[in-house]
Amino acid sequence: MENRVLCGASYYEQKFYLNPAYEVLPEAVKNELKIMCVLFVQDVSGIIMLEFNDDGNLQIMVTARDDDIYFDDIGAELKVKQIQQEKKELFGQLEEYYHAVSD
Repeated sequence: MENRVLCGASYYEQKFYLNPAYEVLPEAVKNELKIMCVLFVQDVSGIIMLEFNDDGNLQIMVTARDDDIYFDDIGAELKVKQIQQEKKELFGQLEEYYHAVSD
């Protein structure tokens, strides 16, 4: 089974994406996800995606164009770790929600 995208943001397109399947999430949660993703790409460039894997765990996926001289690999890695720490409770709640609606 393929990972299921929750949301993402692109520095290149200056856009935030929320999977329509998750429109029912509370506004506060959607806003927090949007702010987190947009700030991430503003900081390090590239594209960030939050995806649920086969086990329902939320993963942060980061990619960048090959020609993106502004993308900061090390900064992106550190920022992902920071987000995982700071948003641990939110991610846990989103994983619980995913399991509840997927079963």
